[in-house]
Amino acid sequence: MSVRTKVLGLVDVMMRVPPVMVIDEILKIGMGLPTRLYPEKSPGGIAASESPPTESPPESNQDPFASIKEFFGLGGGDGIPPMTSAAVGAAQSALEQTIENASRSAQSHGMLSSGFNSLMDELSHDETLADVLSITTVKFVICLFGFLSAACIFMLWTRHLVMVYMFLTSLGLTFLSYWSNVSALALMERSPSILEDLMSLNTTRLLDSGGVVMSLAPHLMAQWFMGMLFAYIHLGPRLELLQKSMPIIFASPILVAMLPLPPKVVQHLPVVAAFTPIILTKITLLHSAMEASRTVYNGYQYAMNFVSNFGLSALIENEWQRLNVPNVLRVFWTIRIIQGGYALATTESEEPLELMPATQKLLVDGCETLTAVLGMTGVISMICHYIGRGFQWYLLTYDNDEEKSLGTVSAVLFYILALQTGLTSLSPDKRFIRLCRNLCLLMTALLHFLHNIVSPILMSLSAARNPSRKRHVRALTVCAFLVVMPVSLLYYLWSQRSISTWLLAVTAFSVEVIVKVLVSLATYTLFLLDARRQFFWEKLDDYLYYVRAFGNSVEFCFGILLFINGAWILIFESAQNATGGAIRAIMMCIHAYFNIWCEARAGWSVFMKRRSAVHKISALPEATPAQLQAFDDVCAICYQEMYSAKITRCRHFFHGVCLRKWLYVQDRCPLCHEIMMYTDKAEENAQEAEPAAAVQAEQPLRIYPRDDGNNAGAPRRTPERVPNEMPEAATTSSNAAAMIGAEAAAAIVDSAAAVGEARSLANVASSGSQRISASGSSDSSFMTASAQPPPPTATSAAAVATAAASNTTHMFRMSQDQQ
Repeated sequence: MSVRTKVLGLVDVMMRVPPVMVIDEILKIGMGLPTRLYPEKSPGGIAASESPPTESPPESNQDPFASIKEFFGLGGGDGIPPMTSAAVGAAQSALEQTIENASRSAQSHGMLSSGFNSLMDELSHDETLADVLSITTVKFVICLFGFLSAACIFMLWTRHLVMVYMFLTSLGLTFLSYWSNVSALALMERSPSILEDLMSLNTTRLLDSGGVVMSLAPHLMAQWFMGMLFAYIHLGPRLELLQKSMPIIFASPILVAMLPLPPKVVQHLPVVAAFTPIILTKITLLHSAMEASRTVYNGYQYAMNFVSNFGLSALIENEWQRLNVPNVLRVFWTIRIIQGGYALATTESEEPLELMPATQKLLVDGCETLTAVLGMTGVISMICHYIGRGFQWYLLTYDNDEEKSLGTVSAVLFYILALQTGLTSLSPDKRFIRLCRNLCLLMTALLHFLHNIVSPILMSLSAARNPSRKRHVRALTVCAFLVVMPVSLLYYLWSQRSISTWLLAVTAFSVEVIVKVLVSLATYTLFLLDARRQFFWEKLDDYLYYVRAFGNSVEFCFGILLFINGAWILIFESAQNATGGAIRAIMMCIHAYFNIWCEARAGWSVFMKRRSAVHKISALPEATPAQLQAFDDVCAICYQEMYSAKITRCRHFFHGVCLRKWLYVQDRCPLCHEIMMYTDKAEENAQEAEPAAAVQAEQPLRIYPRDDGNNAGAPRRTPERVPNEMPEAATTSSNAAAMIGAEAAAAIVDSAAAVGEARSLANVASSGSQRISASGSSDSSFMTASAQPPPPTATSAAAVATAAASNTTHMFRMSQDQQ
């Protein structure tokens, strides 16, 4: 990417920041709606809203709307003064007491009682309340219009965005010129005539540093510069004479005011000078109205066509990249924090500015509104992205998809946590505590993502028999970090904090990380032991199944525990946050379906398939040593030597473990695709054929090469005659076949490991945010063990590997016959 492209991208990002700041300010004032203030603490330490209720005066002497008028600072006919900030808590308490009294009256006398009806009549005829509602409505409409306008400006294409900024800049220059002319005329009104000084060549007064001439010089230069800039950027008619005279028009009030004119004429000179740019701006607005409406309509048509062709998700992703939303939010949040830090640094205070309180204040202000939370989310996403990049650099691996998932999933997780915990609606002190808890949950989720990075590396190092000790040491170091970090975190939290639902969630998520790491290390160790064995280890698959089944069972139990924990939070702790409770309920439903029900069903399905495969394998006959010696070949599935084998119905030899894995996919032979097991319809024929099959199974098996075009001219020879005729050639061919089989086996193991780990990564990445959000923390999916049936990609890979095995076996026999 060139420097010019980077600079233009930065300019585009900076142009989209002001609309976001406008939206943030509108959200900061609550869209113009009256908001409930945070309760002020009384000197005794009790919140004003929690103070004991006082006895209300008799209803005959009490104005039911006095507390409302005082709360909004509105003086009624009695001349009530505006509300001061010190009395806000008392007014709020009185308002709550009035509402409570009305509620008691309605409950005691019924909803249709005379007291309740009179209260409703007073509410309907009160002029002050009507004024408040009308003012609130107007403010809400204005804020809504500003919000929608800022959002539309933010989504414009860069060309239209430049035009909007040019229009706004020209309009701003007009008002700035007016204010500058008014200030300059005020200076000239209080000073002697400049024209007389020029006519009399009074250099003393003209060159005086504090004189009016030196004070007017900056105004005159600024007017000239603003006139030139307006002539360059305005979008109105560009007449040549008007363009050249624009600086003179902007500076004309100062120049004309030097003449001996009446004060009333001089007073209206700034308005006359601003008349020309205002006319040009109005012409631009009228001409651009149709173009703006056409642009909005074209954008709507473009969006509808895009959705119909590619889908809504593709449109959102495309606009997300075009608008460069993450970088815009990061720049906005950075500017917001810098602004807050500058305000803290320039505040006059007797006490010196401390780092920790200042940082706490900036973090609390940084998640005050939804847009501020989005900006903080973008910054956290970038931090998590570079943390993932750092670990990948340390592990000597580079996977862009994993980097993307690490940053994106962390951002989504943090924002969902902020919404369901009501982060923006909390008071500053509670908001900081909740922010720290959310960041702690995010850190534990980050440990899960780091495990997803290191786990496939461990599997590839052990399965590929990589001799590089450097990569092994680095991967094991990261695993040690993933064990020590959650243990240290749990020790600190349990020693410093009391038990709570949040602490239980963090504990479950941290223990889950430890269990995952230990399962990965156990699998890594088993693969290393298998790599150092000289013979085929048939029990390896069983051991892997038991280890992974244990880990998945623990994760499933934690999933149920966290679902119960989330239900407790939803019922007993989310009553004051309706929006957060709704989001939590939705996430809990998603968690219960995908991470509990679907995983339990998948685990049970895997268990039943494994059980069925074991029964099917047990029904197949075991190959005798004589048959294995006569066969004298490798397993067509794993390319390993066979010291024990199972004989299928079609008279093919395979390892029992390999055949059991194949039965997870289908019941046909990997080589000839014949049905390996007898069906119910063919049971009688099978019983009749059993004696003949038993006699045939006892005889040595003779295998001949395929009779096709490649070996049509070659004489048929039995496998027993080849070693007698050419023992050295047979030995050499056997060694070559063993080497080819070992390489092919390593390739198949790598492919199977890659497919399995890719599926596990997809499952964990897609369910990570669901698990954490469901209970204020996270949960782990009940992933299937090594006996899980492979996905369609693994089935295709197995079919390709089987075909390659068949071809290799026949080619090996052909080479023996040719020799």
